[in-house]
Amino acid sequence: MLSFDCDYVAGAHSEVLKKLVETNMKPLSGYGEDIYCKSAREKIKKACNCENADVYFLVGGTQANLAIISSLLDSYEGVISADTGHVNGHEAGAIEHTGHKVIALPNHEGKISAEEIEKYIKTFYENDSHSHMVFPGMVYISYPTEYGTLYSKNELEKISAVCKKYEIPFFIDGARLGYGLMSKESDVTLCDIAKLYDVFYIGGTKVGALCGEAVVFTKNNAPKNFVTRIKQHGALLAKGRLLGVQFDALFSNNLYFEISKHAIQMAEKLKSVLTGKGYQFFLESPTNQQFVILENSKMEELRKNISFCFWEKYDETRSVVRFATSWSTAEADIEALKTFL
Repeated sequence: MLSFDCDYVAGAHSEVLKKLVETNMKPLSGYGEDIYCKSAREKIKKACNCENADVYFLVGGTQANLAIISSLLDSYEGVISADTGHVNGHEAGAIEHTGHKVIALPNHEGKISAEEIEKYIKTFYENDSHSHMVFPGMVYISYPTEYGTLYSKNELEKISAVCKKYEIPFFIDGARLGYGLMSKESDVTLCDIAKLYDVFYIGGTKVGALCGEAVVFTKNNAPKNFVTRIKQHGALLAKGRLLGVQFDALFSNNLYFEISKHAIQMAEKLKSVLTGKGYQFFLESPTNQQFVILENSKMEELRKNISFCFWEKYDETRSVVRFATSWSTAEADIEALKTFL
């Protein structure tokens, strides 16, 4: 069975596993206070060109999202997101479970615009009854979006300006950050991310690690006692070394960016194969997620030999499905795919 189901079907990159094995028997401090967590933090701050950053390692994306959002919002505030945003559609109500509403705005190929965000906030405060409503307290986006699309630097700068104007934090979900940054169509760097956002996280789970995300508060602006908040959300590992060792490996020798680049190269080959076979794309994605429209009968036929993700119903006879590449996708996988399409 060929797997293009998602970007975390494999375990971890060999360099990450090697580092875990090499350090396995070393007695180390717990809860992220070990030498590898400290080393990884310094490497991440250097890669971001952000020496004032506060860096924390959490076990997964859902935990990162809810820990960040619930810690930065007041009890009466919610978080603005695209209606397709991960926190709105794929977190099993985790954000709402913390007592905070996700304020969903209509997406445009997975994105929301600065103009729409400002219009929503302006309209909110012009309402004489806004004290009885959920305050817009943060803006959340993902890079890339859930549809594999990218915000341009100009778009991010405009959203950042709106957030500064209304004094609310700008937060990026970077579960697939490497795949966005290494896309040929990206004009955004990691340093740009660190400059424009108040907080973001670098995804490890989907980009070469067994598990884990690196949360970065960019302006020495971490919430008070954030480690305690992480623990309250069940996202703090006693053996924090597990995360530190992995990110230390990923941010050595440019590994994180090289394996992300590989995923994009495989996605381009995948796109070429699908195009050559006459498949229709749902939208144009420059990253590792490719969305294709299939006849339902063809979808069931392909599922006998290929795993991919059903995304949404297109019409009565067709569906949108997602093929995803990752750091672990091999050229042989793409070649084998040709025989079944």
